[in-house]
Amino acid sequence: MTPNAAIDGRHTLMEQEAGEAAATVARMLAANRDPFAEIARRLRASPPAAVVTCARGSSDHAATYAKYLIETMTGTPTASAALSIASLYDAPAVTGNRLCLAISQSGKSPDLLAAVEQQRDAGALVVALVNAQGSPLAALADVVIPLSAGVERSVAATKSYIASLAAIAALVAAWSKDAPLENALTALPDQLAEAFALDWSPAVGAFQGATNLFVLGRGYGLGVAQEAALKFKETSGLHAESFSAAEVRHGPMAIVGDAFHVLAFGGTDRAAAGVRDVADEFRGRGATVLLADPAGGDLPAIAAHPAIEPILLIQSFYRMASALALARGHNPDSPPHLNKVTETL
Repeated sequence: MTPNAAIDGRHTLMEQEAGEAAATVARMLAANRDPFAEIARRLRASPPAAVVTCARGSSDHAATYAKYLIETMTGTPTASAALSIASLYDAPAVTGNRLCLAISQSGKSPDLLAAVEQQRDAGALVVALVNAQGSPLAALADVVIPLSAGVERSVAATKSYIASLAAIAALVAAWSKDAPLENALTALPDQLAEAFALDWSPAVGAFQGATNLFVLGRGYGLGVAQEAALKFKETSGLHAESFSAAEVRHGPMAIVGDAFHVLAFGGTDRAAAGVRDVADEFRGRGATVLLADPAGGDLPAIAAHPAIEPILLIQSFYRMASALALARGHNPDSPPHLNKVTETL
């Protein structure tokens, strides 16, 4: 299917590939049981002092999810590497016992590879979550977790991002020996299929004429808020910014009024209460606010383990985002000025 044929038929590659996420996650989890267990054994035997994530774009949004999950479930400080420190400044990294978690669809970007090599040379255990198994990133890693997403023809990443989130959850569940999360992952593929079928069409009508939009999340949900904001820009030409429901109160909320639009991601954990509070406040100012929340909101969502709910929310979002792009006259499969693989230095 060519991009133009997809648009003429009102069925995009983005939507099609997002719909493959359930099968992708089932395949990825089944293929990586042993590697997850081995990584967990090594991390428990020699606990890292810190975790450094290396990623760009959607993969860096997955790294945000990893930060919250790793820190809440293992207590290990986790930070995103500034890739240019290695690729442009050639600055050395302090040696130490660290986990370097590299996340990439293509595994080719030169700055990503430079940062991972820097971490490896400084003594880090390198674990790569990568879709392209034969990539340079896979060759650098101590352990490779194939995302098993297959080829993504749409420029907008969907199933590979969801597979990254599921892989992070599986790794942390094994590392922390968290049985509830491990059980929740078993149910995830079926729930992804259910989430993809949910009706988020009210968001298409609400956001079709929008020019500025905030996407709110908090805690485990912040990474998918970042991803949704990127997809609004990338596929619909809609200026969107993501914020923590806590951070948005430190200045950005001053511009929210009756001409503003907001998409908020809730959940069933304590962090989601703050999202609901801010959503209510913005509604009171006259903003157009849609809340996606398994606890009850404007858009339907599935209740699950709190760490799983964001994965289900972004799956529902992707289908809506494809429809919104079409409604705004955009081709989400081939955004202007973008390529599938971005190789930054």
